[in-house]
Amino acid sequence: MNAPVDSTIHHLHTPEWLHTTSGAPRGYIQPHALEELWFHTGTACNLSCPFCLEGSRPGDHRLEQIHLEDVRPLMEEAMPLGVQQFSFTGGEPFINKDFLKILDFALERQPCLVLTNGTRPLHKRLHELAPLLAKPHAVRFRVSLDHPDPAAHDAARGEGAFALALKSLQELHNMGFGISIARQMNKDEDTPAIIAAYQTCFQHIGIPEDTRIVAFPDFLGPGAHPGGVPEITGNCMTTYHTEASRKAFMCGYSKMIVKIGGRMRVYACTLVDDDPGYDLGATLAEALPLRVMLRHHRCFSCFASGASCSER
Repeated sequence: MNAPVDSTIHHLHTPEWLHTTSGAPRGYIQPHALEELWFHTGTACNLSCPFCLEGSRPGDHRLEQIHLEDVRPLMEEAMPLGVQQFSFTGGEPFINKDFLKILDFALERQPCLVLTNGTRPLHKRLHELAPLLAKPHAVRFRVSLDHPDPAAHDAARGEGAFALALKSLQELHNMGFGISIARQMNKDEDTPAIIAAYQTCFQHIGIPEDTRIVAFPDFLGPGAHPGGVPEITGNCMTTYHTEASRKAFMCGYSKMIVKIGGRMRVYACTLVDDDPGYDLGATLAEALPLRVMLRHHRCFSCFASGASCSER
């Protein structure tokens, strides 16, 4: 596997990163804080969802599984930098045998958020979660529930996945953990009707009707280069965004840690780990000052609709 690209070359010197194809100065975000630090537990998953932005599937190793000894130095580095939350995504985190050790270590330091598909890997380890309730900080779980209709959800995730996800939400809530869901968002959807359908599901399993719902557009798979996605210029960022809304971009206050080629690397955000140009280095100290150029096609979802993986 090739060594990660020197990010300073990409972000500070090369024309294709500094300018759009028309020659206009490219839009960017200047990071202002480290409030949330994400860890990718690895792209291995028990499911093979066709829409997965990570391309995750059983046995996948595009991003390698992390271990406690991998994350410990980065969490310790993050603490004096002001981090307020550690968040975890995959793949499916509960496939990672070290994950509960990692979560145990993290919860001694800050609150955590865990993204999960809520199927068998989680169910097999539910009994191991109860001790986490006694940790100094709380952990929340966001369960993927793509649609409020079981058939639509199971069409991509497999028969019975919807029922398992609902069962996970119910059991996690009953255990005392905070919960939320992630859903798919369509361009011309009837959002109020969809939210009402989810709330009906929530009523049936006895979880709060106001359970948080985080909606995502189709980000396409890793390495996709869709045509027709508008490029974001510096003028776009000042015309359509304020200083406050620019600071709300995830890349302004968070970073993503991935393991590639046996090395832990700091990436600009949770959505760009398929592009080595967003590799910002091996430490948070070297990564935090670097501008994040809005060159990835997924950046437009953040620009246009405020898409965000964060719950902060």
